Amino acid sequence: MNGILANRTTRRRGVAYGLLLGICLILMAASNTSVAAEVQRGVGFAFRPIESALTDAARSVTSVAGAITEIDHLRLENQTLTGDNERLSADNTRLQEIQRENDLLTGLLQIRSGLNFQTVAAQVVGRESSDFRRVVTLDEGSDRGVVVGDVVIGPGGVLAGIVTEVGRDFSNVRLITDTQSTVVGQTQTSAAAGEVVGQLGGALVMQNVDATERPKIGDEVVTAGIELSPGIRSAYPKGLLIGQVIDVRRDANAVVQTLYLQPAVDLDKLEYALIITNFQGGPADSGPTNITNPDGTLPNTEQPYLTPNPTTKPKATAAPTATKKP
Repeated sequence: MNGILANRTTRRRGVAYGLLLGICLILMAASNTSVAAEVQRGVGFAFRPIESALTDAARSVTSVAGAITEIDHLRLENQTLTGDNERLSADNTRLQEIQRENDLLTGLLQIRSGLNFQTVAAQVVGRESSDFRRVVTLDEGSDRGVVVGDVVIGPGGVLAGIVTEVGRDFSNVRLITDTQSTVVGQTQTSAAAGEVVGQLGGALVMQNVDATERPKIGDEVVTAGIELSPGIRSAYPKGLLIGQVIDVRRDANAVVQTLYLQPAVDLDKLEYALIITNFQGGPADSGPTNITNPDGTLPNTEQPYLTPNPTTKPKATAAPTATKKP
């Protein structure tokens, strides 16, 4: 029974194979005829829109995929370029700051080479600015030979102030714009002298200038460097630039006049300075003195030296005399 079924299946497969082979041979023979060619062209023409649509769709899909890949690549590249740009910008800012500081230090070194004094370069590390006080802290102190009374100069060789307190590695400097600062200055054109003091707002006032002098707007004022009297020296070397005259106030009934000065540099922005360590100046502040001029008068702006009043001994009282009785 099984053999009969197997023979039938084989015959069916053989018949089907023969039919397919025959059809193929017929189609191959017919494909070379003009009728078949026309049919092929007609079928191709009929399916051409579908083929174009499918081709366009495939191209669109390919383009979208390529665009997505390109966008992702550009995004990564943009992130890289943005990071590089930020680093370059930070480096450029740092280099500009280094160049600015280098220019300041170069200027100070040039000033140092033109001075006849020993100096110590220092950086401002602290600042106290109020309505009345203008004090900065420098990063050099007694370890470098700095002492109280040393004169401090800023960029351009201008007078900045004087050391009022010293530690091992720091020093406090009272700027000339401080209301407690007093400097004897003189105009360069006429040598008119006066006391330059600080005032509110950081400006400078030059007081007690002889009314017979005729200073002009724009005149530069420098340290006078004069001795008030034998043994009392100026606290500042002669010739340090203080500022420029911006206003003159004269009173017809007064024997003195007042000048208003613009500081030569903005001391509120002082960053680096030179400390003169070998100038032997006098005291920066006027105080009581027991030194008199040859004629017995006190030096200008000085106060009498205070001495304790001598203690008086109680007078001895005479012992009462006894009266004789009658």
